[in-house]
Amino acid sequence: MEHLINQRVKEIEISGIRKFFNMVADTKDMISLTIGQPDFPTPDHVKEAAKQAIDDNFTSYTHNAGMISLRKAATNFYQKKYGIDYHAETEVIITTGASEAIDIALRTILTEGTEVILPGPVYPGYEPIIHLCGAKPVYIDLREHQFRMTASLIESYITEKTRCIILPYPSNPTGVSLTKAELQEIAELVKNRDIFILADEIYSELSFEGEHVSIANFIKEQTIVINGLSKSHSMTGWRIGMVFAPESIAKHILKVHQYNVTCASSISQMAALQALTVGIDDALPMKSEYMKRRDYVYHRLVAMNLEVVKPDGAFYFFVKKPNTPLNSFEFCLSLVEKVGVACVPGSAFGQYGEGYFRISYAYSQNTLEEALNRLEKYLKEYL
Repeated sequence: MEHLINQRVKEIEISGIRKFFNMVADTKDMISLTIGQPDFPTPDHVKEAAKQAIDDNFTSYTHNAGMISLRKAATNFYQKKYGIDYHAETEVIITTGASEAIDIALRTILTEGTEVILPGPVYPGYEPIIHLCGAKPVYIDLREHQFRMTASLIESYITEKTRCIILPYPSNPTGVSLTKAELQEIAELVKNRDIFILADEIYSELSFEGEHVSIANFIKEQTIVINGLSKSHSMTGWRIGMVFAPESIAKHILKVHQYNVTCASSISQMAALQALTVGIDDALPMKSEYMKRRDYVYHRLVAMNLEVVKPDGAFYFFVKKPNTPLNSFEFCLSLVEKVGVACVPGSAFGQYGEGYFRISYAYSQNTLEEALNRLEKYLKEYL
């Protein structure tokens, strides 16, 4: 019966990140720096709120867009943190993780033959959805531009078919963000064109060089903002995301969301309400620790003569592979086999990721130290 499967589904693949992780997961005495998941536990007060919700039998459907109290907390969060006003009743949708938020947003705005401009390298979760919509991903090679997606680069890729520009910042896999001035220039470029901006801001609370700036400040009427609690509150398994968009856009995204999942988990929503109110600043101590780790890892990588752009946020380094005939996949596999360290091959992030590997520093200091010691040993003994 496989011949009856949707051809577009057959053509997409499992994420290269997960594929490599699954391949090496059972290696003995291996240190993995692969998964972008905070190593901090979900804050206790958030867990307690979820336990209380269960005890109170808060286990029914909620409004499709999410509890109004949670939507109000989400809009208050964005206003307080980033200075943008959204209407809780009509301009925010609580989703089952940021991944669902990306899915329903793209399925709402993309049609057959349209084009989506993306940075390269980039998180692999966008292209499969674009492909399933019958649209075409158009990548901008950022390797010679410090991984920065600027208006001057974007302009030459815009065509009459361009429907959306995806701006993930701080970026996975590079950790690079965009400045206020750079975002203003992109907004001016796109303003009054029939083009959406999809701003994936899931790492917004982990911006290191000053406060995060949302492009919605400059071009709200054309912007769909994606965010969530996975990275900011260490709640990956709770699956809570958020879509912010003008009512004229959000009301259509809500229809896709409704037929996709009905609503986000009620228990997770109660946990999210606690996180966005009492825990509005829960990310700050985690951010402080990530900055220390970033500086440590950066110092070690530079000392190994590895080429890397110092990240502005998130918890990743995208490192240029040392001079070796091995491609990025083979190099990372060799790292596992020789010294027991797993990193993600750059090829998992598209064609412009080849020649690099990603290190996640969402791990303890001891883990990072041992992993980097092993990486250094590999560079000295096997290259």
